[in-house]
Amino acid sequence: MKSLKFGTILVAFAMATFAFAPEAFAFHDGGVAYCDGCHTMHNSSGGKAVAIKGASTQFQGVADFLLQGSDPSSTCLNCHASATGGGYHIMTYPLALTGFPANTTPGGDFAWLGIASAPGTTTSYGAPFNSKGERHGHNVVAKDYGMIADATLLTAPGGTYTAATLSCVSCHDPHSRARVVDANGTIAYNKLGAKTLPIAGSGSYGATATATEAVGVYRLLGGKNYVNEGAGYTFDQADPPVAVAPSNFNRTEAVTDMRVAYGAGMSEWCSNCHTALHNPNVMAANTKLIHPSGAGAKLATSATVWGAPTTEAGIYNAYKASGDLTNTVATSYTSLVPYEEGTTVIATLAGDASMIGGSAAVPAVGPAGCVPNGTTCIAAIPAVLGLAKTTGPSTGTENVMCLTCHRAHAGGFDSATRWQNRGEFLTIAGAWPGSDAPTLEGKGGQYSNGYTQAQYTAAMGGRSATNYATFQRSLCNKCHAKD
Repeated sequence: MKSLKFGTILVAFAMATFAFAPEAFAFHDGGVAYCDGCHTMHNSSGGKAVAIKGASTQFQGVADFLLQGSDPSSTCLNCHASATGGGYHIMTYPLALTGFPANTTPGGDFAWLGIASAPGTTTSYGAPFNSKGERHGHNVVAKDYGMIADATLLTAPGGTYTAATLSCVSCHDPHSRARVVDANGTIAYNKLGAKTLPIAGSGSYGATATATEAVGVYRLLGGKNYVNEGAGYTFDQADPPVAVAPSNFNRTEAVTDMRVAYGAGMSEWCSNCHTALHNPNVMAANTKLIHPSGAGAKLATSATVWGAPTTEAGIYNAYKASGDLTNTVATSYTSLVPYEEGTTVIATLAGDASMIGGSAAVPAVGPAGCVPNGTTCIAAIPAVLGLAKTTGPSTGTENVMCLTCHRAHAGGFDSATRWQNRGEFLTIAGAWPGSDAPTLEGKGGQYSNGYTQAQYTAAMGGRSATNYATFQRSLCNKCHAKD
């Protein structure tokens, strides 16, 4: 896969305005969009086959479901792939020779699936090292964008969903029958013989339902009994999760973290496909074989740090870096280790996710009232937008979820984890590892994943290695403090 130049996403005043009302520019508006946006009604104009936007040559023949792409994912990527990234884009296409995906979204960038370390060019403990691109996330099939099925994992781990049919609509319902119908995040469905509130807008950014209008579910995720017609697979485990994202969710985290307020239900929803992973019935008999996740995996669980009694929430709040447990609850949150808050109240979640915020100290206000964002400055941001909540778990209701450790789309590391887990160190001598690292140890494949330091920085959301210890160990320690 070819790719595009990664760079800091420039955010202008128009984007600050967009942040105020993201639905003003929305295509889906929380539910089904206009039909011609995805479908071509007769696949013909003047007797000629429709041209597929993402394909290198004109697509010939009728696509399934009269889609404007060769397959569902290609149709989605006609809008959601971009060479420059930013906004609602989730794949950098084409990828530049520098190998820098341009998007820094909570779910990651699908371009990481096309980035693999060169076999034999870097080593792991002296042996040749290779990280296959397909190991970096969900391998959705998108013919027009060169994306193919996972050749190793033929079915979903813990389930039966086949890799050959995995697509964007495996998880997202483009027609979105599910909807949020009240301020408490209650999810309902339209169905034959019944009447429910119509969807008026997106439910991903904190909007609440009214007495006459519902909002869409988070990220149009498929609900109970959602059928992916192309795969013939039905969701039957759980409702979509409840969460609120800031409207500028696609930005560098070089200066501050970007916080999505995850409320409840993420792991339970993931179990629609990964049935035997984190299924409460399985966990009851296998508690020592599967890491707890979901509503029952509270961070209030008792724990100890070198003999001192505390809770996992207490460890999370104290943990700053390897060897440094001097943090406080007020500044402990990091989007590299997010958690669910254990609530579905939309106003509470919306108050925790807003325009800018994170675990790093927020820089002083710049010239003319600007607020720094990475290396750029957003002009005239309304004060009402405020800062995202930087406090860590404090209510006793917070829990671990699948996205605490994994990215939903794709990232720079194997198994779509948020940080690398193949070596004991994340930083080497105060720097990110890489094939061009200043130390021999820093070049090791088990640390660098075969990336340059610049690529590794991108995989870490643009963060500086100086945010961590000089020899930082795994961020599993954010909850366990075993380093």
